[in-house]
Amino acid sequence: MKPLELMEEIKVSVTSDPDIVAARTRGRAMALQLGLRPTAATLVATAISELARNILMYARQGEIRIALIEHGERRGLVIVAHDEGPGIADVERAMEDGFSTSGRLGLGLPGVRRLMDEFEIRSALGDGTTVRVKKWNG
Repeated sequence: MKPLELMEEIKVSVTSDPDIVAARTRGRAMALQLGLRPTAATLVATAISELARNILMYARQGEIRIALIEHGERRGLVIVAHDEGPGIADVERAMEDGFSTSGRLGLGLPGVRRLMDEFEIRSALGDGTTVRVKKWNG
């Protein structure tokens, strides 16, 4: 099987609410370009929205990268949300439904994990957070 290949990538800086909308819209368009059904494209857009909202809320600024990828015969979408904010003190706890440090519902990261096919998070106090998720077509 061929290694993972990057086919096309866009970057959206996240510093305000309109940036969340832009990232979400561009991600949905790329998902449709990939051939995902409209309902799956909406799930991708929702995941992007949650990740971008977290960047804005906790780090104030960051970046969402969205790319079409290929791995052998499989095609998919990879989304990377990165910030250089305060980081997450307890990643394991942050992945629990209902846990929130902001007073919100605490469904963001666990919800993103459920919406996507693959989920990876790396965070270090003082160094920021990177979340990488993938959605495969088929």
